[in-house]
Amino acid sequence: MQDEPLPYAQDGDEEPGGESPRSGSSLTDDLVALLDDGKTYLEAEKAYQKSRAIYAAHEGKNGIIHGLVAFALIHTALIGLVVGAVIALAPILTIWGATALVTGVLLISGIVLARKALAHFRDAGNSFTDDGQ
Repeated sequence: MQDEPLPYAQDGDEEPGGESPRSGSSLTDDLVALLDDGKTYLEAEKAYQKSRAIYAAHEGKNGIIHGLVAFALIHTALIGLVVGAVIALAPILTIWGATALVTGVLLISGIVLARKALAHFRDAGNSFTDDGQ
């Protein structure tokens, strides 16, 4: 017997795996598929970010509502504390003395805290200047 050449796949022949050796897609097909995948990704990302923004807005709205209600309740409680302090001190200092004492303490506390707040704001503003002073 004569040595016969090994059979090689010819154009149009299939390999043992069932695929044609030239069945791969062209570069153009790959680029089109890549663009389609990119569009799909962008649409999905847009939908995700939109739903996330809606959720954040809803939670933010609820947070503001709860914060305002909490502020109103705390404010009302502090008014009650001030009135109670005036009533409690009235037998000792008279009603005018108790009112003056409570008002003076609140004013002095408010002025001290306002000055501290201004100092903090000034320090924060100075941190953005070139010389830092």
